[in-house]
Amino acid sequence: MLSFLAFLLLLAAGLPVAFAMIAGAVLQIVLGGNGVLLLSLPQQLYQGMENYGLLALPIFILLGELMSASGAGRRLFALAGLCAGRVPGGLAQATLLANALMAAVLGSTVAQITLMSRLAVPEMERAGYPRDAAAALTAAGGLLAPVLPPSMLLIVFGVIAEVPIGDLFLAGIGPGLAILAVLSGVTVWQGRGGRFPAAAPATGPARRVLAEALPALAIPAAMIAAILTGLATPAEAGVVAIAAVIVVGRLVYRELTLAQIGPALIATARSSAGILFLISAASLYAWVAAWENLPAMAAARIAAISEDPLVFLLLLNLLLLGLGMVTDPLPALILVVPVLLPVATDIYGIDPIHFGLFACINLTVGLLTPPVGVGLFTAALQTGVGAGRLARLVLPYLAGVLLVLALLVLWPGLALGPLRFLQ
Repeated sequence: MLSFLAFLLLLAAGLPVAFAMIAGAVLQIVLGGNGVLLLSLPQQLYQGMENYGLLALPIFILLGELMSASGAGRRLFALAGLCAGRVPGGLAQATLLANALMAAVLGSTVAQITLMSRLAVPEMERAGYPRDAAAALTAAGGLLAPVLPPSMLLIVFGVIAEVPIGDLFLAGIGPGLAILAVLSGVTVWQGRGGRFPAAAPATGPARRVLAEALPALAIPAAMIAAILTGLATPAEAGVVAIAAVIVVGRLVYRELTLAQIGPALIATARSSAGILFLISAASLYAWVAAWENLPAMAAARIAAISEDPLVFLLLLNLLLLGLGMVTDPLPALILVVPVLLPVATDIYGIDPIHFGLFACINLTVGLLTPPVGVGLFTAALQTGVGAGRLARLVLPYLAGVLLVLALLVLWPGLALGPLRFLQ
């Protein structure tokens, strides 16, 4: 437990998460009198990144960068706007649909909030929506990213847990659609009494919007189809999607230039380097945690509380929500999975895919909650709305997502149903 306590203290002192994990692991090795293990540190750090599944991370990051630069993201939002009609709050519903489409491309909550804050909030404000309400809706839409494929968190979980990433993607569709439905219901409730304006009706230009959006829509559709049919791995499908974005952006939309590809590659390299270093540091920490026999200790303590899987999931829910409030989902996922997944599967018989969906959604909720709330502060920075005001406005959306979490706990078939159907 010394490594975990050291990690928490260093994290509280303001040290970056990756360095705090490495320092905590080294401190545990030194205090435990196992100095010879220090010789294995470089090897352990390298092995944390030596996994084919992680190849999908930079691929999908680059895909998101190119979708934004090519204009495909903007056209996907315009396509969603066709669903608005004259229904009060229709543009808000269209924004949620656009978020779902972008979640199927970006796979990252922060990236999705950043992009949609630039695209959706100005459009909603011009249509008569309060800027703070538009910002809150856009931030809440980022909660679709951890479950709708291709999710970055699901990729990382699949690598750590050694479960098929394609199965995780398929299992995420049900909870993702449930979250979309709940967010839509909350939006209807928020816009009651005419608080949200009616959208302009679709007119002649709608055909042009639809025609322009079809190439952009074909990109995520082809990628997801390739994964679900087994024709390509997630990484291979991402490469195909990148090639499609370049072709569409250069030849169809004529907005993607060679000068834009360079900065997109640099941004991808920077983001990928940070994530991979974090994964490498977490693998070292997990190695030391295993040396301390931490999974067995955690299993014994939790089993002493209750042998009921529902009680375990409730305790896990509280732990993950608390952890998600103070750290990013990615490092939190890497810390939790090696310790608690063996407990969930071996003692309580919980399916690892069910565990992964539950954990990813839980941790992402923390992105929109203080005190850290990276997604919350990203939306505040992009829209100019105060973080405190934004935190209050997203509460109804967070409550809706927690209802989906409760449904996922009580009914694992929400995630596992498609897998059982295909077996």
